[in-house]
Amino acid sequence: MKQVVESDGCILAVDTATSCSTVALTLGTRANGRVLGSVSLSSNVTHSRRLLGAIDRLLSESGCSKNDISGYAVGLGPGSFTGLRIGMATVKGLAAAADKPLYGVSTLDILAANCHDPRQICAVLDARKKEVYARFYRMKDNTTPEAVTEIAAYSPETLAEVINEPTLMVGDGLAVYRDFWLEKLGETISIAPSQLWSPSASSLGLIAGELAEQGQVLEIGSAIPMYVRASDAELNLQMKKKGTK
Repeated sequence: MKQVVESDGCILAVDTATSCSTVALTLGTRANGRVLGSVSLSSNVTHSRRLLGAIDRLLSESGCSKNDISGYAVGLGPGSFTGLRIGMATVKGLAAAADKPLYGVSTLDILAANCHDPRQICAVLDARKKEVYARFYRMKDNTTPEAVTEIAAYSPETLAEVINEPTLMVGDGLAVYRDFWLEKLGETISIAPSQLWSPSASSLGLIAGELAEQGQVLEIGSAIPMYVRASDAELNLQMKKKGTK
């Protein structure tokens, strides 16, 4: 039997910054909300082939229609350039077609949202090319992590150099560099459970609920992902321009 949901205030949240496509339907905020349903898929299948199917499945199983959704949320990245573009284009299209607000949250902020720790928190995503995207957080009023640095790309060695106090690390960058950081930093760092290493659309949706209360809406026409560094295509174009000078 399908679950009949309270539709007032429902947010459909999507993050495709990593190899994991994650979609959720939420009500309210982290303080007073709940998750109506979520779907997460990690495979070699591209986001474009599975994303709309995952959304349709979630809506069908929750008993919610697109007409019940009051807003859409998207993970802004950083992360996979292709994945980010697919996620952004999909959610922008849905929001525009429904004439509903669009909310955006950094994928690193989504990762940190599931960590509640008195120590410094470091969210890390594999950026390829022997780098990670990272951002540092501290607990605000002992309730939610708050960013204390800008998002940046680091080599594993450079990130190890800037961590000089007890730190909880979370994110899929650990799948690649966990052993390296443990060797370099030892007991200075702790590793979050591996089930928290992938972004959660459930967390994204509840954070978007807070943005909705604050009136922090993205302009659909101009909203773009958070790339942090140039893509390979952009770098190749820059090299070609230099070669013609």
